[in-house]
Formats: sequence, C-alpha cells, structure tokens
Amino acid sequence: MTGHVLVAPDKFKGSATAAQVAAHLAAGVRAAGRHAVELPVADGGEGTRDAAVAAGFRPVAVTVSGPTGRPVRAGIAVRHGTAVVELAAASGLAQLPAGPDPLRASSRGTGELVTAALDAGAGTVVLGVGGSACTDGGAGMLAALGARLLDADGAPLPDGGAALARLARVDLTGLDRRLAATRVVLACDVDNPLLGPTGAAAVYGPQKGARPGEVAALEAALARWASVVGPDAARRPGSGAAGGVGFAALAVLGAERRPGIEVVLELVGFGPLLAGAALVITGEGALDEQTLHGKAPAGVARAARAAGVPVVAVCGRSSLAPDRARAAGLGSVHVLSDVEPDLARCLADPGPPLRALARRIATAA
Repeated sequence: MTGHVLVAPDKFKGSATAAQVAAHLAAGVRAAGRHAVELPVADGGEGTRDAAVAAGFRPVAVTVSGPTGRPVRAGIAVRHGTAVVELAAASGLAQLPAGPDPLRASSRGTGELVTAALDAGAGTVVLGVGGSACTDGGAGMLAALGARLLDADGAPLPDGGAALARLARVDLTGLDRRLAATRVVLACDVDNPLLGPTGAAAVYGPQKGARPGEVAALEAALARWASVVGPDAARRPGSGAAGGVGFAALAVLGAERRPGIEVVLELVGFGPLLAGAALVITGEGALDEQTLHGKAPAGVARAARAAGVPVVAVCGRSSLAPDRARAAGLGSVHVLSDVEPDLARCLADPGPPLRALARRIATAA
C-alpha cells in the first residue's frame, strides 16, 4: 500500500476526545510502518471547536453566561476571518450546575460567543448546534446580541423558554450592526421544525428534563415567539434545532443551514489531506443507524468514497449491519472488543485497543 493513512475519527464520548482517538489510531498505523496523518473531526455538535483548533484555528477563551446564568468558561476558534462557535460549550447540558432546568434554561451564552466572534473580526460565523440545555427558541442568543424581548407593559422578559408565553413584541433595533455584514452558517443535521409533534419542545424537551406539562408550556411559549418573530421560519427544516436556536438563526440572523459534518470537513481541510491517501480510518464511540444520518463517520465515508479512497471504521460498539455499513461507504467496521473483550477496560482506557486495531488494519491494508 502506497500513500498515507488519513485518520479522521470523532470522539468516543465519555472515553476519549476526537484528538485522543486520532493520536492512538495514528500510533497504531505508524507501528505498522505506515505514514499516518491525524485529523480529528466532529459532526457540528460537541467537539466542533476542538476539531477546528486541532486543524490550526486559534482558540479564544471567553467567559459567558451558562444556561442558568452562571458564568462558564467557554471559547471560540478563529482563523482567516472565520469563527467557530459551539453552542454546547456555553448553553449545553454539561453546563448546567444543578441538573435540568427546562423552563428557564437560556441560549444567552451562545449569543455572547457570537459577539466574541464579531469582536475577533469574523466575517463568517459557523454556529455548531447540538447538545443544548435550553428550549428558548434562541431568544437568549438574540437578547445577548442586542434584541429586546418585551411584555405587554414594555418590561424586558427574563431568560428561558417559559417566559416567551408573555411576549408582546420584539425590538431588533439594538441588534449588533455587525451582523448585517456577517455570514452565519448553521451547522445542523436535524430537520425538525420549531413547532408541532416533531418540533423542539415535543421531541427534545423531554431529553432536557421537561415533564409533559412543561413540554406543553414550552410549545405554547414557542408558538407565541414564532408568531411575533416569523411564523414562516418556524416551518423551515432545522428551525427546531437546539431548542429553537436554529429558528432564531434562520429567522433573524439570516443563517444558511448546512450539514454539520460537511461544514467541519471543509473547516479542517479534509479534502486536501485526502489527496494521495491510500486509506481513511474514521470512527466514533458507537456505530448504529443514527450514524448514517449526519454523524461524522458517514460524512467522512461519503467524502472519501467520492474521491475513490477506501474507508474503514473503528468504534467502541456497533449495532450497524455489515450491509448497511458498506452501503454508507464503510468497507469494514472494527470494534474495540475485537482485541479487548473487557468492555469496562475498553471504556476506561481505549488507547491500547485503538492502537492495536489500527496496527492490524494498516498491516492488512
């Protein structure tokens, strides 16, 4: 086999970051005497900023409001006028200090990250959504960018989705003027609308701790929000992403919605590194049917197959049928238990089995 091996995995959630997985796989490839190129990737959700930084973007640390208003340390990644904003870093479930707060959790911190991107001179802002703790329709994000959400008495509304039920009008005159000249890319794979049985509250609210009565309250509040801001945008695919942050991005920021993995592959320079590659190794913690719908391994496989480069996947566990994997462009799937049957040991220390699998793959290729 001539040519390098391009190692482009996503994270093994709870066990190793994408960069760590890539390093272990690359070490195994090199142990087999092959040249490996490491390229951690993400699907536009959690880990997107880290993938950008690993590819050479400059990290910028920012302290912002967490989902409940408590300050959290987050950041953006900047290069050549493009800034990567990862919603989960500011408004994600992992940023909740004391468990879910579905009625009051806010996307304000995401808006503060967008402001930091503008301050850094970004002309393009990539907004990676996924893993959000809030169902506020992106109201907090817009408020951080200068919008005023007012009740019938002209008083500002508090943060959180439930408060939107009292919304009377939205004043956008104070919206950051720099946004008018900024391209916003919504890196998003879900196509849910804002409202209805497949909307933000109904589908994702329970995942954020909302009980049935709270889901109904959030649905009504989001309906009020949409009626004031833009009913048509509420029906657009992706408007229900991240508790409705997608709606605010599409309706007010004029965002362009694109598949997250495609955006990330462009950001990290996957195409140029694919040139001359003999093999691509991708993977993530678990491969299943959901992997085929916008997840990183499927996106990597699609791009590599288009270039005629074979792809194999490595994962912690797989429920993906071999024919389904092959149809997605994955020539083979390798599970950590192939070399380490103790699942607990694999999860606690995935490095050794990752290196062993990669060495085996590179030797056989």
